[in-house]
Amino acid sequence: MTAPRPKPERITGLRHFFAAATYSLGGIKRLWQETAFRHIVTVCAIFIVGLAAIGATLPQIGGFAILVLLLVAAEALNTAIECLVDHLAPDWQEFARDAKDLGSLATMCLLIANGLYLAWVLATTFGLL
Repeated sequence: MTAPRPKPERITGLRHFFAAATYSLGGIKRLWQETAFRHIVTVCAIFIVGLAAIGATLPQIGGFAILVLLLVAAEALNTAIECLVDHLAPDWQEFARDAKDLGSLATMCLLIANGLYLAWVLATTFGLL
């Protein structure tokens, strides 16, 4: 058994900013391993191009981009929950199922919000509202 690693020294000031950016890039690299995240990035990029092609306004596209960022944040948190749960409960346990289901629900809620927003943009762009 290996000895635990010592706690890293505290980073402050400008070094903290760059360290935090490095941690975030590490999170993106880890999240890219998730099929769901790759699907989200691909589909949302297609939708953004599509919105521009149909003449959606810049604020409408910006609103969608903000919802996409919220979806990515929810997917990142869902993946973090799954990583922790898999570590804490390698065998099936009810709390593990509940935690994973709740993380999945958060992602689904934002998927629905993105879909409703897209429907609204399409309806207003094509004069249906």
